Amino acid sequence: MKKIYIICSLIVAVGITAGISFFIIRDHMATIPESTTLVTMNGETYDFAQSEKKLKLVEFMYTHCPDICPTTTQKMNLLKSDLQKEGVFGENVQFLTISIDPYRDTPEIMKNYMNTFEIEDDGNWIMLTGDQDDMKQDQQEILDLANTFKFQYRDPGDGFFIHSTFVYLLDENNRYIKKFPMGEEFSKEEVYKKIMNEI
Repeated sequence: MKKIYIICSLIVAVGITAGISFFIIRDHMATIPESTTLVTMNGETYDFAQSEKKLKLVEFMYTHCPDICPTTTQKMNLLKSDLQKEGVFGENVQFLTISIDPYRDTPEIMKNYMNTFEIEDDGNWIMLTGDQDDMKQDQQEILDLANTFKFQYRDPGDGFFIHSTFVYLLDENNRYIKKFPMGEEFSKEEVYKKIMNEI
């Protein structure tokens, strides 16, 4: 009987280990599809296949979000200041903020959101949304992009999205490195340390 318990325990342990390994490997294999193109806050096309070879901190959000999204953006802005002091922001790393509500978040709205947080439009923090003339296609591209990193979201019908709460650090080839909590749990010190270790 004791042998059966030991064998069962080993099977369970192996199963748990395999499951954990699967999710770790899945995350580390995540890469933005090269065919993905969105629109910047200035109405310009942003082609991920042609994006600069820099680390990227990616935030999914929507401008009508009452709490976690603006809190994350504010904390990222503080992180940006720390990276600027080290001379690496723009040189080695850039930020991408992607709207999950592209229908309402037009380029103009994204530009206003950027101005609200006094974020410089210097090409180092890019706000992305969908093309208003090709909204169905771009909504799907944003969904596919979010799904790449298992970022989930949905509108329950009141315009206030339920969504995952992570930002993502990508390498120069748009491949996943690590995810960090959004909102009050976002630690600029932790993200700063990871970025500096990757440079």
